[in-house]
Amino acid sequence: MIPARTDHTELRLRFDGRRPLSADLVAEVTGFADRLEAEPGSVGVLELSGAPIDPFPGRVGIQLVNRWERGLRRLELAAAATVAVLSGECGGAALDVLLTTDYRVATRDTSLMLTAGGGAAWPGMSLYRLANQVGVGRLRGSVLLGRPLSALEAAGLSLLDEVVDDAGAAMRTAGSVAGGLGGHQGQDVAIRRRLMLDAAVTSYEEALGAHLAACDRALRLAGRS
Repeated sequence: MIPARTDHTELRLRFDGRRPLSADLVAEVTGFADRLEAEPGSVGVLELSGAPIDPFPGRVGIQLVNRWERGLRRLELAAAATVAVLSGECGGAALDVLLTTDYRVATRDTSLMLTAGGGAAWPGMSLYRLANQVGVGRLRGSVLLGRPLSALEAAGLSLLDEVVDDAGAAMRTAGSVAGGLGGHQGQDVAIRRRLMLDAAVTSYEEALGAHLAACDRALRLAGRS
């Protein structure tokens, strides 16, 4: 457990994964990213639940899909830490949001629905994130055959960080985690997150310059304290 601090602002968003993709969903995610960027030192707490009955994303155009993916990327790279709190089924847009977050707490009844509405997995950037966060071999059956992942299975794959008994415990845990993450400067969180995200696709030689720049920044900040 990350030690709690009090010098942070928690910004909350409740997100319903039962809904099809829409301009409203895009606005919710981008608006939340705006709020995080506008509040230095804030922590985003996202309550995620629900999975669509019909195939995700619904009858939409590729332009809306592109806007959705850009909104998710903004949330993923925001200069603030994010904590996800899950309960029940989680799929569709809620799963997309989950995979952009930094720390993930779920109740024991949580299940991750990697396919929705009986169809194949949506070939969006969630597949990319799943492959990078877990690996292809360990998720092949769930992605291609539609088998849900239980909370304990997802934790075993490091898709979830903690599994707790009920929603009350999940929110208390999320609050404690948010307190610990809130003690870090948002830009520092963003830099370290970006370095980790790039590590899987960047050679040592290409990564060295970015890591040295981050080290130099950390040293300069330490020298001011």
